[in-house]
Amino acid sequence: MSPDPELNPLEEQTIVITGASSGIGLTTARLAADRGARVILAARSEDALREAVEEIRADGGDAEYVVADVSDRDDVREIADTATETDGGFDTWVNGAGVSIYGKLTEVPVEDMREQFETNVWGVVYGSLEAAEHLNGNDGGAIINIGSIVSDRAIILQGSYSASKQAVKGFTDSLRMELERDDAPVSVTLVKPSATDTPFAEHAKNYMETEASLPAPVYAPETVARTILDATEDPQREVTVGGGGKNMVAMGRTLSSAMDTLMETVFVDQQRKAEPPTESDGLEDPTGDLEERGGYEGHVAESSLYTRLRQRRVSPAVVAGLAATALYLGYRAIRGR
Repeated sequence: MSPDPELNPLEEQTIVITGASSGIGLTTARLAADRGARVILAARSEDALREAVEEIRADGGDAEYVVADVSDRDDVREIADTATETDGGFDTWVNGAGVSIYGKLTEVPVEDMREQFETNVWGVVYGSLEAAEHLNGNDGGAIINIGSIVSDRAIILQGSYSASKQAVKGFTDSLRMELERDDAPVSVTLVKPSATDTPFAEHAKNYMETEASLPAPVYAPETVARTILDATEDPQREVTVGGGGKNMVAMGRTLSSAMDTLMETVFVDQQRKAEPPTESDGLEDPTGDLEERGGYEGHVAESSLYTRLRQRRVSPAVVAGLAATALYLGYRAIRGR
C-alpha cells in the first residue's frame, strides 16, 4: 500500500463542494473561502448559489458556482469541466449533497426512496468517479464523502436515509482500497456527522403527522465543516463528528437490542414536534434559502472534543474514556427531554 498522499495547504487549494446552497455544504464553502481556498459551489438552486458566491467575493474570497443536480451524471461532469476551465482543475472534491425522508418504511412510497438514492448514493458515486479520474491524472488530492452516523447504525423513522448512507460507506471504502492498490495519489475520507443543526429536517420529505426534528445530541454545522477542511490537508480514512453519535454507534454494536429499544421508546418522539408538518420538500424541489442552521429548539454543541482529539491522533484509551462520558451525558439529555 502506498503512503498517504501529500495534500496541499488549504489556502493553495481549489475545492469543489456539492450541496453547497445550505447546511453543511454552505458552511464548509464559507469557512474554506475564509481560510483562503478557492471554492466552487454546486447545488440545484441558482439564486442561492449566486447569492453565496457574491457574499464570498464581497468578503474577499474567491468563488464560482455551477447549477447542478448530482443525480444527473452529465451535471456532475459539468462541475468538473467548470473547475478545469476556470482553475485548471481542483484539489479536493466534497460530496455533500443529500436529502432525507421521514416516515415509516411501510408508508414511504418506493418511488421516493429511489429518488432519494439517486441523490444520496448515485450523486456520491458520480462525484467520486469524476474526482478520482481527475485527481489521479494530475497531482492527486482528496475525495471527501459525507456519510452519517447512520452509515454505521440505522435510525428509526429515517430508514431509507440510513440505507442510503450505509451504501455511501460501502462505496467509499471500496473506492479507497482500489485507489490505494493502484498507488493513486488520492486520499478518500468518509465524514460521519452526528445530528447537525442544519435545515435537514425542514427540507426533508415528511410522511409523519407532525413536523420533523432531530434526535439529541445535536452539533453545529461549523463542527462538521472544520472536520471536512481538516481532511483536505491531512489524509484520514474516516472520522465521526460528535462523541454522542460515536457512542450511539458503539452501543448499537455492543448492545444492539438495548439500542433498538432505546430508539423505539425515545428516538421516535425525539424526531417529532408538536406542530403539523409544513409543505417543504427538498426531495422534489431545490431549496433557495441559503441557511446554514435549522430550527432545532434544544441545545446545540458548538464543538466536539471527541472529534478534535480523534483528529489529533490522541491515545485511543483517552478518546474512549471521553466517548463513554459523552454517552452518559447524551443519554441523560435524551431521557431528560
